[in-house]
Amino acid sequence: MEKEWSRREDPSMNGTTDVTRILTELSGGSPRAADELFPLVYDELRRLASKSLRSERPDHTLQATALVHEAYLRLVGQENAQWRGRAHFLAVAAQIVRRILVDHARSSKRLRRGGDRAKVPLDNVVLISPQHDYDIVGLDAALTRLADQMPRQARVVEMRFFGGATHEEMAEALRVTTRTIERDWRFARAWLFRELGPAHA
Repeated sequence: MEKEWSRREDPSMNGTTDVTRILTELSGGSPRAADELFPLVYDELRRLASKSLRSERPDHTLQATALVHEAYLRLVGQENAQWRGRAHFLAVAAQIVRRILVDHARSSKRLRRGGDRAKVPLDNVVLISPQHDYDIVGLDAALTRLADQMPRQARVVEMRFFGGATHEEMAEALRVTTRTIERDWRFARAWLFRELGPAHA
């Protein structure tokens, strides 16, 4: 079942309006906006991090709290970022979580010679095939190839896998219709099946 970002009632979020206002201040260079924003988005970033780490090995050395803090520091540390609102912020968060997890996986010795790699179950995410798991570095490479040809479709997969976004949230962040997102999702699923499926059959 897909997790929701912005549609979920969460008292800690204090409303989309507050987050959007603070993001506008952050874009304008306000020094205290980052401190104000953190408690408002922490719970959602924590859910995003926990969801992504559930696909990793139980003994994964990167914990959700550390992932949240590193992702947040990278988010608010971006120079000249022009945040278009909460959906855009969380879409970029999904991208950053992807980068952190892939960097962590690449630096891990368990990836050497392909042995005992961290597996990513895609049955509930990309719905390719429930009997296949894929390592996160392999998924990242496939998404990079997809982005070279179809950048928006790659973002759709990224936002759903690393952020648990709904079609409505992706449409808002990418500024397209939900019908376009549905088409992108169908295309991306078929493309990833072709790229990843045969190699793991």
